[in-house]
Amino acid sequence: MIGIDIGGANLKIVAGSDVHIHYCPLWRESHLVDILAKYRGTDAAVVMSGELADGFFNKIEGITYIVRSVLQIFPDALFYGIDGSFHTEICPELAAANWVASVGYLREIYPNGVLLDIGSTTADIIPLAKFQELQGMTDILRLQLGYLVYTGMLRTPIATLVNSAVIDGVATPFSTEYFACSGDAHYILGHITDAEYTTATPDGKNVTHEACLRRLARTVCADLEEIGELGAVAVAQAFWEAQRTLVCAAVAKVVADTVPDDVLVGGIGSSMFSSLLGGTDLTAVIGTQAIALPAFAVRELAKNHIK
Repeated sequence: MIGIDIGGANLKIVAGSDVHIHYCPLWRESHLVDILAKYRGTDAAVVMSGELADGFFNKIEGITYIVRSVLQIFPDALFYGIDGSFHTEICPELAAANWVASVGYLREIYPNGVLLDIGSTTADIIPLAKFQELQGMTDILRLQLGYLVYTGMLRTPIATLVNSAVIDGVATPFSTEYFACSGDAHYILGHITDAEYTTATPDGKNVTHEACLRRLARTVCADLEEIGELGAVAVAQAFWEAQRTLVCAAVAKVVADTVPDDVLVGGIGSSMFSSLLGGTDLTAVIGTQAIALPAFAVRELAKNHIK
């Protein structure tokens, strides 16, 4: 059996001990069925958050598209919902349920932990002991409670979290154009590798050191030659300081409210944030599957469900 997490930008698949991350933006002409077809011939357990993509009129249209696409390749697929149950047909409970699968799996092992799952786009911060009351919780409620912080390691526009950087000793405001993203900042600062920068770049160009620096320079309406590498790095550092502060403060609030035994960290930011928070890096416990935690978790839950 494979586990599948279908996001708006990334399709994550856990097969055996391997993790496959495919860039598959659902707001454009989607290649979802074509990618899934590569894994034909096995059983599949599925979670999603891609129903929110703005290529769909509303969430139920997105759910319908995703479920029908999956069933073309995996006619017996199981879909996990925010009600903590598996479904075989289209229903509203399937919307944004990937985090519920992670909690449903981890709570059996860490009943009083707090999970931080920080991936390409968002940070989920979830007290595992509250699983029963969390079931059915929509993303808007999670945003209001601080359980969902909409920033991630790859796709966050730079100017959404910070509005200036000090360049040549001068506080320099940012343009709010989508010139650079968190992936550019983290790549330049050495937080991610080429292989981990799995989404499209803002300008559609390659992932190289110079290309990332040029995108960061445009944030202050400059060519790289105008502000130099130090100026572009200053933009990246200003963003990282703001993102780190935001995420760590959100985790601290949930920790203060719930007093957990441990903070568990998954996603592509697991190593860095587990160090910052003094928590457990789930990649050291589960393996690389923790990078695609919901896909791994829904597969494990489905195995137990079938038993």
